[in-house]
Formats: sequence, structure tokens, C-alpha cells
Amino acid sequence: MVLHLRWTTSIGAALAVVLALVSSAASAGPTLDRIKSRGVIKVGVGTTPGYFAPDSNGRWQGFFVDFGRALAVTVFGDPDKVQFTSSSPQQRLPALQSGEFDVLLSGVTVTITRAFKLGFHFGPTIFYDGQGILVRKDLGVTSASQLDGATIGIQSGTTGELNIADYFRKHRHKFTPVTIEDTSEFIAALDSGRVDGLTQDASDLAAKQTQLKKPSDYVILPERLSKEPLAPAVAGGDDRWLEIVTWTVNATIQAEEWGITSKNVDDFLKSDDPSIRRFLGVDPSLAESIGLDPKWAYTIIKTVGNYGEIFDRHLKPLGWERGYNRLWTQGGLLYSPPFR
Repeated sequence: MVLHLRWTTSIGAALAVVLALVSSAASAGPTLDRIKSRGVIKVGVGTTPGYFAPDSNGRWQGFFVDFGRALAVTVFGDPDKVQFTSSSPQQRLPALQSGEFDVLLSGVTVTITRAFKLGFHFGPTIFYDGQGILVRKDLGVTSASQLDGATIGIQSGTTGELNIADYFRKHRHKFTPVTIEDTSEFIAALDSGRVDGLTQDASDLAAKQTQLKKPSDYVILPERLSKEPLAPAVAGGDDRWLEIVTWTVNATIQAEEWGITSKNVDDFLKSDDPSIRRFLGVDPSLAESIGLDPKWAYTIIKTVGNYGEIFDRHLKPLGWERGYNRLWTQGGLLYSPPFR
């Protein structure tokens, strides 16, 4: 009888520990608590048309902006419960550390120092990019290797400062760096002839080229000086918030892989595929087990769209090709872990 009681007590204690762990995993963390208390997600963004910029009515639009709206759907079921604030490359990381933003969707490059030294956590890569150089055509160069002695504009507070220095050092060439903080001055420096070229993520340069007085007078050189995986950044210490950011992005990628779009998502509610039924909340078991609304992924796709729709809506008009940002099934790098 004593042995039976001890065994029962041990089982009861073990069960209590398991339930405590499950409860802890499903509960909101400090960031999520603040978000739900204020009723809006605070997102730090930049100011590059196509990626993040207010329209004529003051409403933010762009590739990264749509992922902020998708996050608002996951948390609140409403794509408009999000507040976008422009932040410069110099200000954005300190602002995230201080709690001014809940997440950065400003084209932040994942780096080991930002993870270890600054303590940031990153969601999935949203955009695979690489640093390029934009120059005036009248320089007569077709390769970055021909820029020995050039004057290059660099935006401070970015990974570009070290990358361009490494490139010229590696090729034993010299250059004159001109560090510029203000984005509008960055473009004006090239337009005015103050610098021979600008270096930044190639995607950013493609957008900036359209803002020059005569875009056709300039060209982005073919070299990519670095790998620039751009991902949502959050402050460390809130695993629940990180997972919400991560799986919100994954949902847009997985939907594209399945061929689910904002236009046909209702048709997929009739699917016999168990995975799709769980994903869209027809079978609510998956969402309920992780503490999310059963329709969270459905609502993201219905209101914001899948990854391909987001890309085509904002970046295709800039002439930007998918490239590495294609699905893994199409030769790209986009890949979502299983929704199970």
C-alpha cells in the first residue's frame, strides 16, 4: 500500500511538472504582454519605396510592411493593429534594445555579432540579398574591380561599412569612403557627383536608383560583395514572441508552396489534405495546441497574401527578380519547416 501511494505521488508530481511546462510554453512573454496591453504592435521600418514607405494618404505600404500586418493578424486577427515608425540604420538597433519597437522589419542583416554581442534574435530570412555598388555610367566601368581610387558613399550604421573595406583590401585597391547618415543625402551625393558610387544592399540600390534624377545614367555593377540575409529582428528574452514572428513568416512561405493565395484560399477550405485543413483551421487541433486562433494562417493569406503575392505586389514593379527568393521547389532558398 505504501509503495502504491509513493508511485501515485511520483506520477502526480511528474504530471504537474509537465502541465507547468505546457502552461509556460503557451503563455505570453513580456513582449507579447506589452503588445496585447497596448493593443498594437510597434514595428521599426525604413523609408525605401517598394519596401517601406507611406503612400499619399499616409498609410504605410511595402514588402516588409506587409509582414508587419501579417504579425498583427497572428496576434489580434486584424492587419491594421500595427504601428509603423521610420528609423535610421543608426537608430534602429538601439531603439529595439530599449523597447521602442517590438520588432524590426527594416531590412536588418542577420550577423553573429548582432546575435551574440547585442543579444538580438532573428526570425526566418524574408529576403536574401547581397551588397552591391551603384555607379554613374560615365565612369566607364563594368566591374567593381575597376574602381581603384574611387570615392564611394556608404550609409553609416550598416554592415556595408565593413564589407566595402574588406572588398577593397582583398583586391589590394584603394578607395575613399564618404560616410553619410541621412538617406536623402545618400542619394544626392551620387546625383551631385560628390561620390563616384554608392554601396548598399543591391535591393536597396535598385529602389534608390529610381529616385535619381536620371536613373538610366546609372548602373548597378554585377558583383555582390557579401551575403545579406534580411530577417525580422526582436530583442532577446521572449521565446513566445520570437516563435510568433517566425511562424507568421513561415505561413506565407508554406501557403505559396501549396498554391494557396488570397484569391483561392476559400476553395482550399474544402481540401481533403489533412495538413492543409490543419493549416487553415478547418481542423482546429493544431492551432489550439499552440495557443493561436484556428483561423490565424487563413486570415493572413486572405488579407495579406502568400509570400509570392507580397513580393510581386511590391518588388516586381521595381524590376526585381525573385532569384534566391524563390521557393526551394523552384531552385530558390525559401523553405518552411512542417506545420505539424
